[in-house]
Amino acid sequence: MRPTPHKALATSAIALAALAVVSLPVEPAAAAPPTAPLAAACTPAQVVSNGGFESGTSPWSQSSADVITNRSGQTAHGGTSFAWLDGVGSTHTDTLSQSVTIPAGCSNATLTFWLHIDTAETTSSTAYDKLTAKIGSTTLATYSNLDENTGYVQRSFDVSAFAGQTVTVAFTGTEDSSLQTSFVVDDVALNTSGGTTPPADSTRTPAAPSYTVSLSSNTSGTIWTGHESATFTNASSTALSEVYLRLWDNYHGTCSAMPIAVSNVTGGTAGALSVDCTALKIDLPTPLAQGQTATIGFDLGITVPSGADRFGHDGAFSFIGNALPVLAVKDAAGWHLDPYTNNGESFYSLTADFKVTLDHPSTLLVPATGTSTDTPGSSGRTITTATATKARDFAWAAGPFSKISGTSTAGTAVNIYSVSGISSADAQSMLTTAKTAVDTHASRFGAYPYGELDAVIDNNFWFGGMEYPGFVLDLVSTTALTHEIGHQWWYGIVGDDEYNSPWLDEAFTDYATDLALNKTGTNCWNSVSWASAAEKITNSMAYWDAHSSRYSTVVYGYGKCALHDLRRVLGDTAMAKLLKDYATSHWYGVSTTAEFKAAAQAATTTDLTSFWTTHRIDG
Repeated sequence: MRPTPHKALATSAIALAALAVVSLPVEPAAAAPPTAPLAAACTPAQVVSNGGFESGTSPWSQSSADVITNRSGQTAHGGTSFAWLDGVGSTHTDTLSQSVTIPAGCSNATLTFWLHIDTAETTSSTAYDKLTAKIGSTTLATYSNLDENTGYVQRSFDVSAFAGQTVTVAFTGTEDSSLQTSFVVDDVALNTSGGTTPPADSTRTPAAPSYTVSLSSNTSGTIWTGHESATFTNASSTALSEVYLRLWDNYHGTCSAMPIAVSNVTGGTAGALSVDCTALKIDLPTPLAQGQTATIGFDLGITVPSGADRFGHDGAFSFIGNALPVLAVKDAAGWHLDPYTNNGESFYSLTADFKVTLDHPSTLLVPATGTSTDTPGSSGRTITTATATKARDFAWAAGPFSKISGTSTAGTAVNIYSVSGISSADAQSMLTTAKTAVDTHASRFGAYPYGELDAVIDNNFWFGGMEYPGFVLDLVSTTALTHEIGHQWWYGIVGDDEYNSPWLDEAFTDYATDLALNKTGTNCWNSVSWASAAEKITNSMAYWDAHSSRYSTVVYGYGKCALHDLRRVLGDTAMAKLLKDYATSHWYGVSTTAEFKAAAQAATTTDLTSFWTTHRIDG
């Protein structure tokens, strides 16, 4: 998050480039024996090149010059170009292929593409025209005129068995002698990672949550009602006798008029609400032993208040962040039931799988976390089904947005949703920014894993910008949008306790933003002045809520400058490797200050003890 007035835009008091001139001194220290960092078994990557066909034809091989095209008659899923196989209406074959190398050691590899099929065939039983998708010699799927659809549908295949191999991804379309069928392919991607299981840590529980949600809205999208269930496993050796749901958005109301209402709990007994009604205790019927799984369910009501907030509505446009109840985390420190902070974030959560079904009027567009598909609902309504894997939260918006789409060079589908009053030029600028930012961050820290990326733009946001997995809220600002997209890695993929260690996502994201915008932090410190001996980069939100005017200056400004200083100590190459390896080793896990300090120390022979002390980085 980049709140205003003291930390949103380049013109604000934090003004990203405004801190300047002298680096904090780092006292020389005796060399210590180097400790090699753990080698990453798999660096997450997206290995298909030009998957959106926006950069010409290379490195694709095609049977004719017009397979990859932007000609009229079909439209792209994102951007302007696509691959159009067949559609001739006579005996015909088109092919499209690309050789890719799937890195060894990657236990998870997923091939995805978006497919649209239209046909002039009238049969409902005979597959006259066919498209075959293959990897190597393995046929993944065959589609035909019988699979005609009105829009694009994303297809997904597990190709993990090909890790360590160079194979060809190929599409072959064949038509018979009459009546055309067009097979239109776009946004091809092959994402690899070390797996979808977060690093094991039995001190954090309940683990591996899976949320299933079904909600229906009123005509304006400001009231949502339905049901949610959460399945989870106790990872701890201590039996789990209760869990807590965080009803974060009750901060925006009162305990007598709660915006987030939970009722009819099953799988446990609802206890008392606490922490200003943002925490609901649910006692389990029997203690849950280590490795055991349980499910709770409940009816859910959400009432969106007025206001251009991360939970609020700006006229006809609703923004619904942190509204779905999620499980609180219990770790070595106990249950984390921290209060909501409006100054930053309180949202400490473990990665989870979400399947969220949103039934809404068709006049409303509903951007959301994860990958979404729309199907017709009852008269005048649409059902948006959004799925997300290993995401820490789920957010959505609803309103008569203007939408433009594109595909980044590396193959990420990007959508910009603008409220009224945002010019088409500004929307296009934000699309360009988002496509560049997602690829730039991915090249440094690992492939973007959340499918599509939705950015909702409203210049009335008082807070500047706010991040959720695969979904951000932002102003028209290149710097702010690049920052919020950076949070997809530093908070989303590499998690942290945002209330107690806010620097681990905000400072790291601001550092990533500097690098993405070619700012090296050469003039990073200017008349640095600590307010007191108690002021530290690593202070918690409890401290910053009591010293709110200093939060952005220290956590964002001094924090990112400390990382620039660390880069100067380690060297550019070593720092880049440190962060990429650190992201990989904490992929879908949780970072702590102590773990980062240990990883940094392992990357250099210089004793960093005085560095941490001078920069006030404790932990």
